[in-house]
Parts: sequence; structure tokens; C-alpha cells
Amino acid sequence: MEEKFYRDSWAEVDLDAITHNIHELKQRLSGGTGIYAVVKADGYGHGDVQVAAAALEAGAERLAVALLDEALRLRQAGFTVPILVMGYTRPQDAAVAGAHGITVTVYQKEWVEQVESPVDVHLKIDTGMGRIGVRTTEEMDGVLRAIRENKNVGLTGVFTHFAKADDEDLSYYEEQNRRLEELLEHFTTKWTEEVTIHTGNSAASMRFPEQMHHFVRYGISMYGLYPSGDVKQEKPLALEPAFSLHSNLVHVKKLEAGESVSYGATYETTGEEWIGTVPLGYADGWLRKLQGAEVLVDGERCEIVGRICMDQFMIRLDLRLPYRHRSCIDREAGGG
Repeated sequence: MEEKFYRDSWAEVDLDAITHNIHELKQRLSGGTGIYAVVKADGYGHGDVQVAAAALEAGAERLAVALLDEALRLRQAGFTVPILVMGYTRPQDAAVAGAHGITVTVYQKEWVEQVESPVDVHLKIDTGMGRIGVRTTEEMDGVLRAIRENKNVGLTGVFTHFAKADDEDLSYYEEQNRRLEELLEHFTTKWTEEVTIHTGNSAASMRFPEQMHHFVRYGISMYGLYPSGDVKQEKPLALEPAFSLHSNLVHVKKLEAGESVSYGATYETTGEEWIGTVPLGYADGWLRKLQGAEVLVDGERCEIVGRICMDQFMIRLDLRLPYRHRSCIDREAGGG
């Protein structure tokens, strides 16, 4: 049964844009580099199952998520491709991951020692992100030794994550690459079996395709957003935003000079102004700090005035346009 909604605000997700953004990256990557479609956090809020299907159809080969729960949801939805959990998974839950053919991330020898059921893992190397991962050859040796001794754990991949691949100053990115090469060189002296190596996030994969290894992890830019202003200015790929947020004006009023709008009276009209009310607010994720940002009304930019309320905000309308219940398209004007 189709679920029905009774409000004048809605989000639209263009899966054709996901397809386009996958095709753009595939054309830029070398032929030997594949794509993990990152669909964590419900596909960055776009719908994990729907985005995963579109991404795989467009040419991505694997899926990546942050949590085991997310990976299980994809398996339950019928996806059979390799799925990697990039965040922490409890060692006692390794049996669940293994039973569903889900690969998890490892970076602690103590974790490996506690696993009692078969599971495949990827080794995370911390080259400067400072979150999770082995940082030294000694840590790496401890994890690899534990894997050798625990026949339940199969090492099938190695990866790292870049912290500043989207920056104009590439010195930190280059330093992370240097650390990675040192640790990978040490890794090959300790581990002779073939593994998958993946390093590139959205920024690195589109800016430095020749430096990528077996796979890249396509996250934010798969959804049509550039990871930074620097990358957006370079525009190595012609991305198309997949998400747009829409609403309607539910009230339009004329205020005279000196009238206040919304909580705290933080906005005061300077002359005769037409003010429109939009039924969206911070309960919908439209944060209060967006006061002063712009939305599009019939293609014209209109400023958000006054504090954003929990489920409504107000905009100053262009006096040149006739207003009734016109459609508003938010994120487009906000610049992503």
C-alpha cells in the first residue's frame, strides 16, 4: 500500500544523477580501478537500497557502509555483491558478518584474537586521519601475526583514508601517500597473499586517478556534491546533484517598515516588504544557522529572514513577482 503524506514539503532524489556521476568517475579512472559505492547513513540520506541499485547498474562493483547493521539491511534487500563495513564491528558480531558474506574492518590484534567464526577482513591503515587504523609497522605486525594464528580470519584487503585530498595545499595528502607507501612496502614483506588495496575517497579519486589502486570509495560526489570549494572550482568531473528539497509558500503577507519577523525579532523590515512562509524548519534539518541563506522561488533567489522555526521559516519575496502558492526549491540556491 502506498504511503500518503499530507504536507507541502517534499524531497526528490534523481537516480539518473547517481548514474551520471558514476559514469563520470569511470571515464576518469584507469581501466584497472573499480568503484565501491558508499551508501552509509541511508545512502547519505538519499535511500541506501535505491542508490545501491542505481550505482551497481551504472558500473560500481562493490558497496561500502559504516555499520554492520547497514550491511545486513543491504543483504536483506537482496544485494549479493561484496559489502565492506568500514567502521568498527564488535568481535562477537564477526560471526553474523561472516554468515552473510560481509567483510569487516580490522586494526587491533586483540580483536582478531577474539574472533571464533569465519569472517573476511580488510586491514585499516591510519596514515594521518587519526580515527582508526594501525599507525606503525609494529602494530601492523601484531595484527598480521594474529591473523596468521587465527584460521577464522581471512585478510582480503588493505585500505586507508585521506584527510586533505580535497585541499588546495596538497602537502598533507602527499605526506599521507608517503606513509602509505612505507607501510604497504612493509606489508608486502610480511604478507605474500594477494589482497585488494583501496585508498581514494571522492576527492582523491577524481583529482588523482593515476594514483589510485584496485578500488576507490565513491561517497559524497556520487550524490553530486564536490567535497570542497577547491575541488568545485577545479571541477574535475561534471557532477549532477541527486537531491533537491521542495516546498510551497503557505502564506504571503505585506509588512510595513519597522515590522519584526520570527523569534527574537532578529529581522526588521526596512521598508514595505512581502514576506512568505515556508512549511519547513529545523525539525526537518533546516538548521537555524541557515538564516540569511537563499532559496529559489520561481527561479528567483529569496533570502531567509528571521530565525528559522521548528517547522516553518520566512523569506523576503521579490516585489517584482506575483505570489500565490509558488514552489520553493531549497538546496539549489544554497550551493550544496
